[in-house]
Amino acid sequence: MSRSLCSRSFPTERVLRWVAALALGAAPTLAAAHSFGRIYNLPVPFWLYAYGAAAALVLSFLVVAWFGSAPAVSVDPTGRDLSQAAWLRLLRRWHLPRLLRWLALLCLLLCVLTGYFGTRDPYRNFNMTFFWVVFVLGFSYATALLGDLYAYINPWRTLAALVGRIWHGYLQGRVAYPSWLSYWPALVLYMGFIWIELFGFTRPVSLAQWLVIYTGLNLCAVGLFGARAWFRYGEFFAVFLRLLGLMAPLQWRAGGGLRLRMPFSGLLQTRAESWSLVVFVLFMLSSTAFDGLRATVPWYRLFWGDATGLLTAWLGEPPIRLWVELRPWYLAYETLSLLLSPFLYLAVYLLFIALAKWLGRSHASVRELAFAFAFSLLPIALVYHITHYYTLLLTQGVKIISLLSDPFGYGWNLFGTAGLFRAPILPDPGTVWHTQVGLILFGHVVSVWIAHLEALRLFAGRIRALLSQLPMLLLMVAFTTAGLWILAQPIQFAP
Repeated sequence: MSRSLCSRSFPTERVLRWVAALALGAAPTLAAAHSFGRIYNLPVPFWLYAYGAAAALVLSFLVVAWFGSAPAVSVDPTGRDLSQAAWLRLLRRWHLPRLLRWLALLCLLLCVLTGYFGTRDPYRNFNMTFFWVVFVLGFSYATALLGDLYAYINPWRTLAALVGRIWHGYLQGRVAYPSWLSYWPALVLYMGFIWIELFGFTRPVSLAQWLVIYTGLNLCAVGLFGARAWFRYGEFFAVFLRLLGLMAPLQWRAGGGLRLRMPFSGLLQTRAESWSLVVFVLFMLSSTAFDGLRATVPWYRLFWGDATGLLTAWLGEPPIRLWVELRPWYLAYETLSLLLSPFLYLAVYLLFIALAKWLGRSHASVRELAFAFAFSLLPIALVYHITHYYTLLLTQGVKIISLLSDPFGYGWNLFGTAGLFRAPILPDPGTVWHTQVGLILFGHVVSVWIAHLEALRLFAGRIRALLSQLPMLLLMVAFTTAGLWILAQPIQFAP
């Protein structure tokens, strides 16, 4: 539900310029390591980078506190209405929304067909590049810029609508969606998706099988609970992309309306409505951090190096010598770590929320504060995702141009693009690292800004709001340092 703020306007554009300049200016210069599988010597010790990142956040916090010192803070809840813009009316006249819905459904069908009947080479099959890189990565980042377009082109929703045309009452479901379920189905499916991504060793045919299973699950769930409830609470791509869309400067409304707003202001116009959604947001953070952490040497040595000596004493020899026998146990160990990660983050998050409540002397409950501040973590989740995976858009994503002409890998050249971008674009490691550092700092600075604006609405008086944000600032510093540390680690490949 949208919530308007106080009446006095807040100089958000000026603050964004200041905090961005501070974040980038305070970041030390360094070279990349983690994403390239080899060690790149850092020009100065890592602790200097941590101090530099912490200094950037503290300075940004002071700037936000200075500009946010007014007793009333506002983010324009209306923005600028673009619904009647000439270009948007032209797109409606061309029936572009309907065309995009059919195109999305066609892409889903093509992913299934190429998986079953195309080449087994994952680099030459359309479905692997389109689904994992173009859709999961590229479309997610586009959503953070262009808004929640997925709500209008969701292929599973389109497919359900087709079923509803021939099955009367199908879209209304058979039973009411239980309120206690909330977003837990989406969270469980999201966890399963990440597990498949990290441990599933997917190939074109297995990806096609998973897509068929997920399609069947969605259609059955719609028949049981109804389309409106399921695509709000259960279909995890819809939940994931809707959260990313809150950060976009474009807000799409029912009936084809469009509103231009300040970037990230959508995070202040709604709140998490249940614990399940809070945990979903935290899993967006923890799953990406886990993916980076599990590839590092320290994580690898934690199990196989047996730092405590307990496994060696129990097994009679070092674990690394029993790689084949212990591999299933290592998979179980990593799976358990992944599934528990959002709840570990939740415990830490609630601790800092409780400290914020105590310092700010708020009468609001920890639950209310946790729900209110949860969306301030979304910019961090977004930049974590981008910094870990965006290079895939360059190395593999560009190949979609050639794969469009030869989706099955049969040697076709349907559109004359089969010979284009066959070689990956390999970015300079230094450029990648500097981009990663800048994005991580920017994301944390924006989160500090959003959390401070939220605090000014929740706590009585500017001083209490400022005090309440000291624990959150400490949490942001910890997140930043941990994120940079993970990126700075060399990758450990399995023997």
